[in-house]
Amino acid sequence: MTIPSTFLPLALLAGSLSFAHAQTPPTDDSGLKDHFRDYYPIGVAVSPRSLQGPEAAMILKHFNSLTPENAMKMGPIHPEENRYDWEGADAIVRFAQEHGLKVRGHALCWHEQTPSWLFTGTDGKTVTREVLLQRLREHITTVVSRYRGKVYAWDVVNEAIADDSTRFLRESPWYTLCGEDFIAKAFEYAHAADPHALLFYNDYNTERPEKRERVYRLLKKLKDSGVPIHGVGLQGHWSIFEPSEKELLTALDRFSSLKLAIQFTEVDVSIYRWEKFPRARRADESDAFTPALEAQQRQQYTRVFNIFRQYKNVITGVTFWNVSDRHTWLDEYPVKGRKNYPLLFNQQLQPKNVYYDVIGTVAR
Repeated sequence: MTIPSTFLPLALLAGSLSFAHAQTPPTDDSGLKDHFRDYYPIGVAVSPRSLQGPEAAMILKHFNSLTPENAMKMGPIHPEENRYDWEGADAIVRFAQEHGLKVRGHALCWHEQTPSWLFTGTDGKTVTREVLLQRLREHITTVVSRYRGKVYAWDVVNEAIADDSTRFLRESPWYTLCGEDFIAKAFEYAHAADPHALLFYNDYNTERPEKRERVYRLLKKLKDSGVPIHGVGLQGHWSIFEPSEKELLTALDRFSSLKLAIQFTEVDVSIYRWEKFPRARRADESDAFTPALEAQQRQQYTRVFNIFRQYKNVITGVTFWNVSDRHTWLDEYPVKGRKNYPLLFNQQLQPKNVYYDVIGTVAR
């Protein structure tokens, strides 16, 4: 896809649902990435511990792009004003370079996993807008410069749209202290540090109509103002209950009209309904992966990837959020200790039936 942007980076240059109840595993040794080689990179969110043993072998077989799940977020990588912790992020980037994998950086500015020192002065008081923007500039410049030429894309600003549908932007410390400007500034700082990197705004629930329109409003405003933004990351934290086919199609049409790159950056399909707030697990709450739930998950993944096939000229990347059902962030959130099964590979790192459904969508 051609992106008519003043800030076009050099990195960018270099039907209907048909659900099969049974799939025959392919006889070759192809991985997930191989089946999608004519479509887009297939990524996965990893931690440094994923990069050894059987998980590392599985990553190399099935994926050609890595996203650090936590290692590049502000809290882990910059815990104190004058100290950076590069160990985890460096390990992931080094592994990617050794094996010829792409890296998506995640995330330069977010309201969570952000160290409190950013917002507090030496006097213990809240810092001014000027001080906070300078700290944001220093952080982004340092991190992006370190990985210049090694990270091809960055989630620059993450989840700035409010959950409250009556508001536009989230009431985070970034917004409270800096106003809306912090978003444009973050993109400008990142572009200055690496003019070749693709810069994304990233958010969740982007298929829900009211949030979709507020995300669209933000993206259009940034683009119309000449801010160096190249793409939108649609997270894809979905469930067997949503999004509907119509919602996903509408979102893709809406966002692609902006002529920005579209990537699905954090894909998983929960077997439970979406919840925002953490809670305790109920005594009567089962977490069994029943045949009925598996069938619903297979149907949803098939629906989604059939749509992805239709929009192959618009989508420039798909990343799964975690490697397999052995460990997923949804085991801890929103219900700590409730097992979830949202991915294509089971707890033994073997392809589930849904894996064959997904690769089957590109064979049609």
